[in-house]
Amino acid sequence: MDAIRRMLRRTVGSWQIWQLPRRLAVFVLIVVLADVVVFSAAASVLTIHAHDLELFAALLGCGVATVELTRRAGENLGFVKDVHAIWELPVALLLPLAYAPVVPVVRFALTQWRVKRVPVYRRAFSAAAIGLSYVAAGLVFHGLLRLTHGSAGSPGHHALVWMAMVALSAAVQWIVNQSLVLTAIKGSDPSVSLREVQFAREPMYNDVSELCVAVLVTFCVASSVIAVAFAFPFVTLLQRSLRHTQLLKDARADSKTGLLNAATWEYEASAEVARAVRTRSPLAIGLLDIDKFKVINDTYGHLVGDLVLKEIAHTLSTMLRDYDVAGRFGGEEFALLLPQTRAVDAFRIAERVRSSIAGLSIIAPGTNSGERVHVTVSIGVAALDSGSQREFTDLMAAADAALYRAKDCGRDQVQMISTTRGLSAASGASGPAAAAPVTDDLTEVPSGLRRVLTS
Repeated sequence: MDAIRRMLRRTVGSWQIWQLPRRLAVFVLIVVLADVVVFSAAASVLTIHAHDLELFAALLGCGVATVELTRRAGENLGFVKDVHAIWELPVALLLPLAYAPVVPVVRFALTQWRVKRVPVYRRAFSAAAIGLSYVAAGLVFHGLLRLTHGSAGSPGHHALVWMAMVALSAAVQWIVNQSLVLTAIKGSDPSVSLREVQFAREPMYNDVSELCVAVLVTFCVASSVIAVAFAFPFVTLLQRSLRHTQLLKDARADSKTGLLNAATWEYEASAEVARAVRTRSPLAIGLLDIDKFKVINDTYGHLVGDLVLKEIAHTLSTMLRDYDVAGRFGGEEFALLLPQTRAVDAFRIAERVRSSIAGLSIIAPGTNSGERVHVTVSIGVAALDSGSQREFTDLMAAADAALYRAKDCGRDQVQMISTTRGLSAASGASGPAAAAPVTDDLTEVPSGLRRVLTS
């Protein structure tokens, strides 16, 4: 017995879930156990009927086929968008509650086996969270049916009321599922923006579309199981549309930071510079380089280096304006496009970004007492003043020259070049420029901070 206990202790102790923060691990375990308890309670009072098994098999078969269709493209990274609720919501509403937690378990087990392997606790938590949300939807739907003396198996003569109850139940399912999943996401990475992950325009549009189709399929299937055969091609088309949108987004984004990749940023910046020249509008470009990034990688490891990249990307996304465009230009370099921005305003924006990054509190995991990784950046800014006829390549060359000057002058500072006036200003933590004011006209910057380009 002691040998068995030791073996179980070693097995359980090696589970990857224990690598999570304690609170998050406890939360995951509570959700999984709650799903098991709910299923056990529902199964204990289940009465099996042939019609229920027939409907369950048809909807489960559609769900399995939907998983198989994702094999070639693989599973998207991050917060996955899919169409499985279209087949699973009818199970939760039209069948006894014991069926509802089973469908997501089958789906995620098949995804783990056939599509992509991830830590098992992630699959278990996702299946449990979705299972609980379906049970909640089923309870709401059957409660509403009792109030209206309706039947789950048929809309009857009150189709409008019946569909409204289905829609309300679907909304409950969405709210419960999002609450559980987003709590786990925020617990694993507090820096994640829930607004960008779920509450942005595109994710919300996808979810609303999926739930609307799920309501229609539930209505049709309640009348006849054969409706599944006609719904499947339509749902497949919707699935391809969602995945195509995600693939386009992934093709534009840098995988580590979520910012635009270099090619996409250059394309958008080139078009914006051409527009600014044509309309005689101000514009600025900034190039940001992490100081001594190789030393950070060599000292703390590449995982910490990746964390630094993500924290800087998050800082840029937070501090820049909605119409500014940030991208990862390669390695430890980032690029900023600041439309409708005068030289002096671009200088101020860059200085705020530099100061915020210098104040980041990045803790290297595994170090004694949580050693803080000090990160600074050098930024080169080039301004396209009104009336300038410079092209994108000229502006990039000027920003690059300003960046190299910032690094040559001690790093952790901003250097800016005005493409029309041939002047530059510097500010930052290094040297006397740290306390220099920025005025509305760069020619008013103290003479010690102005230099003529020597290109």
